[in-house]
Amino acid sequence: MNAMTLQAAPGPTVEPPRMVGILGGMGPAAGADFARLFVEACTARMRTLGIAVRDQAYPEHWLAQVPVPDRTAGLDDPRPSAHQPGDALLQATGRLAALGVRAVAIACNTAHAWHGLLQERFPQLAVLHMPREVAALLRSQGRRRVGLLATQGTYRSGLYRLALEQAGIGCLEPDAAGRERLMQGIYDGVKAGDMALARRCFREVAQALRDAGGAEVIVMGCTEIPLALDEAAADFVLLDPARVLAQALARAAYLDPRP
Repeated sequence: MNAMTLQAAPGPTVEPPRMVGILGGMGPAAGADFARLFVEACTARMRTLGIAVRDQAYPEHWLAQVPVPDRTAGLDDPRPSAHQPGDALLQATGRLAALGVRAVAIACNTAHAWHGLLQERFPQLAVLHMPREVAALLRSQGRRRVGLLATQGTYRSGLYRLALEQAGIGCLEPDAAGRERLMQGIYDGVKAGDMALARRCFREVAQALRDAGGAEVIVMGCTEIPLALDEAAADFVLLDPARVLAQALARAAYLDPRP
């Protein structure tokens, strides 16, 4: 009697991840850190999906680390003749689209003021929206009142305020002096390499929003802020929108709608 050769039944077919892109350079350190957050998010997503974690299972992803004019200055002077961040963002997104990416994350909070322009010009791409992703997460956590650390441009654009209000969440913002203190921490601190100054500025404003305003969570609405401030050195709850966006980009890459 001939021996029978038993073959294992094929396992479930797993769709390969989609190619995705990251718009960075705002500033360069924040873009590089976002790539790290994205890889971490992909590792967690693979484990959630039951995919073996190996080099070949990570999605192809491209970081467009391009020089982009100052976003706050661009919002202050929107004249077509001025050198606008939108021009550089459109060019970088076009390069990513030509490579074949299917979803794009903007690794800068203030640059989301040009989100609509990018999505309209490149309808074939899913251009993720960081403030909306943050608002959806906070709503799922039952948060009702949060404090926002951001740039002057982000405050003036109302990006987070609108997204949070639409989710039924109150948005606390610092006064004029607090906003200037944040800008000092961003420009004279993080961008100039003085992390001690940045940490002092950010903590001061965050504590005011928590103590005087009753903020349950402090949203670090500028990608430079988490580089100098983390929960290990703070006595309040912090939320990093870049991490939330990185998780959303990982879901887009693996076609997984689950939070």
